[in-house]
Amino acid sequence: MKATETWNPDLYNDKHSFVYDYGNSLIELLEPKNGEHILDVGCGSGQLTSQIASFGSSTVGIDSSETMIMDARIRFPQLRFEVMDASDLKFQEKFDAVFSNAALHWVLDSRGAAVSMFNCLNPGGRLVLEMGGKGNVQAIIESLRKILAKYGYHKQAAHEQWFFPSIAVYAAILEDAGFRIKLAQHFDRPTLLAAEESGITDWLTMFADGFFVGVNAKDRIAIMNQVQDDLKERCLVEGKWYADYKRLRIVAERPIS
Repeated sequence: MKATETWNPDLYNDKHSFVYDYGNSLIELLEPKNGEHILDVGCGSGQLTSQIASFGSSTVGIDSSETMIMDARIRFPQLRFEVMDASDLKFQEKFDAVFSNAALHWVLDSRGAAVSMFNCLNPGGRLVLEMGGKGNVQAIIESLRKILAKYGYHKQAAHEQWFFPSIAVYAAILEDAGFRIKLAQHFDRPTLLAAEESGITDWLTMFADGFFVGVNAKDRIAIMNQVQDDLKERCLVEGKWYADYKRLRIVAERPIS
């Protein structure tokens, strides 16, 4: 996650717990084993870090958000959490696996992150990740950009804060760093948002704060409400709000030689 983003752990855990709930199937793909040393990149409040540790692994969680790491340390005081940038991981020890759920699309220096994760692994170690893929939340982003521009916030409308790559693009980045790709999937996952009446506005509050730098409070509320109204046809299904998520899932390894 970006160090410049301000994260609200209470809002994240109250209304956006789907982020780590969906990570359960990724842990199945990771298959953590007793005694393994595993790094969780972009750990947030540490829920998945704790689940991985429950298999008997020695698990370390990192995130660039100080507020999320503070929350993780309170929730899981028995585990190790560090504030760290995914593109500049600094560890003396090596890991048997690197795990990352819903975090690497926040890392704009994707090549730096790939090299950094590769260097953290023992030879034969594995990388298991899921992130936003090409076309992720495209309907939300297009609507947000359009309405920001309508209000005259052209700089904000051009803001870039995520990297949503295709399989080909991200696989090439990982291969350039030295990884061997073992599995790569890109799939649609319409994601139910918690709040029935304010699903999109809550999502924007949690995840799209970077688009509203320099937007006055009155306009911010109006823009968010207009984005939600604009998305009713595409994202409101039988009275429930869904975000148009598209996910990229990859398993790779650092070759032994």
